Amino acid sequence: MRAAAAELEEEACKLFAGPVSFLKSAPELKFLPEPEVPEIAFAGRSNVGKSSLLNRLANRASLARTSNTPGRTQELNIFEVGDPVRLRLIDMPGYGFAKAPKDLSRRWRYLVNDYLRGRQVLKRTLLLVDSRHGLKDVDREIMKMLDDAAVSYRLVLTKADKVKASDLAEVTARTAEEARNHPAAHPGIIVTSSEKGLGMDALRAAVLEAALL
Repeated sequence: MRAAAAELEEEACKLFAGPVSFLKSAPELKFLPEPEVPEIAFAGRSNVGKSSLLNRLANRASLARTSNTPGRTQELNIFEVGDPVRLRLIDMPGYGFAKAPKDLSRRWRYLVNDYLRGRQVLKRTLLLVDSRHGLKDVDREIMKMLDDAAVSYRLVLTKADKVKASDLAEVTARTAEEARNHPAAHPGIIVTSSEKGLGMDALRAAVLEAALL
């Protein structure tokens, strides 16, 4: 098991050391590329650090645009990994931004829901959760939606460098315990820090593992 895990990590690191590029933004599902390769989606509350994590994952400084303004990502941003392309990463609009106009929030929600429920090549959703706060009710709503739609997902804690080790251990344990009660949730929690690089090898391996399903 350990040898297989090490081989997967090595293969994933080599994959992400190669070509990774932005393909397009899709404001509606009809603008998505043809469903020809596996897709891994990244979801999370606004300002959870999706763009920073994607940049660190891909070893690129500015692959995904980052912003201190919550709610900046308003479309499905699509990135291709490998040459030839082996998989796509889908950066989804952040949810839970209270100050967003209602019609915009509604449009984001429909776009995300329709993609998660209807995209045949979607292999897994990585649901990002801020380590400083843990799971919130808005995260649980997404988890329930994924459970109901039988869409496989895995919880990823972000910004782990921003909390004390004891608090991080507590939120990790609490998150893992809650995940066990959700039928579509992967049991393993990945703890990451885009700033320090913590958990990046494990995250790359998780992406490749899901794409191979």
